Amino acid sequence: MAADLPEPASGPAPGDLAAEAGRIGPAAAKVAARLSDRARSVSGDARSVLATTAAMAEDPALVQAAERLVTERGLPAPRAVWEAAGQFIAALRGAGGYLAERVRDVADVRDRIIAELLGVTPPGVPELTAPSVLVARDLAPADTAGLDPTLVLALVTEEGGPTSHTAILARALGIPAVVACAGVLGLDAPGLAVDGNAGTVDISDGTVRAAGRGSRQQWDGVGRLADGHPIKLLANVGSAADAHAAAAAGAEGIGLFRTEFCYLAATDEPTVAAQRAAYAAVLAPFAGKPVVVRTLDAGSDKPLAFLPATDEPNPALGVRGLRVAFQRPDLIDRQLAAVAAAAADTGAEVSVMAPMVATAAEARWFAERARHAGIARIGVMIEVPAAALAATEILAAVDFVSIGTNDLAQYVFAADRQLGAVAALNDPWQPALLRLVAMVAEAAAKAGKPAGVCGEAAADPALAPVLAGLGLTSLSMNPVALPPVGAALAGVDLNACRDRAKAALAATDPETARPQGE
Repeated sequence: MAADLPEPASGPAPGDLAAEAGRIGPAAAKVAARLSDRARSVSGDARSVLATTAAMAEDPALVQAAERLVTERGLPAPRAVWEAAGQFIAALRGAGGYLAERVRDVADVRDRIIAELLGVTPPGVPELTAPSVLVARDLAPADTAGLDPTLVLALVTEEGGPTSHTAILARALGIPAVVACAGVLGLDAPGLAVDGNAGTVDISDGTVRAAGRGSRQQWDGVGRLADGHPIKLLANVGSAADAHAAAAAGAEGIGLFRTEFCYLAATDEPTVAAQRAAYAAVLAPFAGKPVVVRTLDAGSDKPLAFLPATDEPNPALGVRGLRVAFQRPDLIDRQLAAVAAAAADTGAEVSVMAPMVATAAEARWFAERARHAGIARIGVMIEVPAAALAATEILAAVDFVSIGTNDLAQYVFAADRQLGAVAALNDPWQPALLRLVAMVAEAAAKAGKPAGVCGEAAADPALAPVLAGLGLTSLSMNPVALPPVGAALAGVDLNACRDRAKAALAATDPETARPQGE
């Protein structure tokens, strides 16, 4: 990867401050236009990330803050953009959680605008002429979204976490990725051998290669084990484009429909009619098939323009997910009405589930409102450790549960899932995490109700048989992971899955939990 831009000089002061400040808006607009053009050329998660980054480039708050630094302090435009972005970056880092994940995005936008002002090539992915392993300190999501999988065999970064947007986008593109690989930039090696499943990077004999890229595993489109035991294979989606990609990949339904896309760019709450149309566009490709809609997962760590901002010392532990609905029940009621209407419009078999549920009382509160809206099947996400421990009581109030392993791991280990320094703690093979998953699966089996996984753990072909052996009934993942996970499950029977699960639960660390050779 090309090196980052050097920090711009703070002088000399421009002769015409108004003219210098006037350069910033057009430069930001050009960066946004390029990103928007790239967004239109891709689909799914990549389009969403590029569109969001384009909107960030034209954010009036950033542009106006930089313009003030020019006119009030006499800074050159590049330096003004650097300092204005620095203020936003400091605030995001201090907020933690989801907001801290945006730091890399803001830095990327900053560097693109500065490069435009200086008339130089922005840092980023070099032009590749042959298949390569891309090595970087970190990679902006916007850069990851534009990678060509035929040229980028694998991605290795020194920073980042296993569930960062960069890692998730790499998975969506089918590019093996190893993140938080300390010291990789200092390697003096003729080539690297990268195994995305095992999370290893080995110095090779000069051949640049990535494990598992030579052939595609076969899957017949039905989620089941070798003995016919069913394991529904579903897709995680966040837009209509994602839903079409999931249908094309053979998903048996949608296990996680993230509805935030309808809200995050809105300055006012979308009307019921607008939500209904947006949801229907996602549900339409799955008429007659199961779709699980997650209600709004927002709050202090995912701020919405039409909700009053609150100052919280730790937003990841604050008012987010269902907790927003407790304060604004009218908001969740309108969303549930829109979901019910979209289900009637499309014929999809729609269920709803609530995020960030911690107690059985919260589950009952949500279930009552969802049933009042006319939705027959209601569930909740298990991503708070208290919810896993109270799974029996929660399942008495709802029809199913879905385990969000990304957040569950983060809360179990008190380890920010975006922070490379603690990335090992967020490994989905951690025995402590698997024991909580097993506890939830056992409670669901006793209640005679389904329990699935919709976190990144579901997309690991080696881990899928373990999850099946623990008693999970469905796995929901990015569409690109469906064929390898489906093929892995088809190659083992239920007894073998239970043996693998037993061994993983008895392990003392992730390394021994993984089957040998995986």
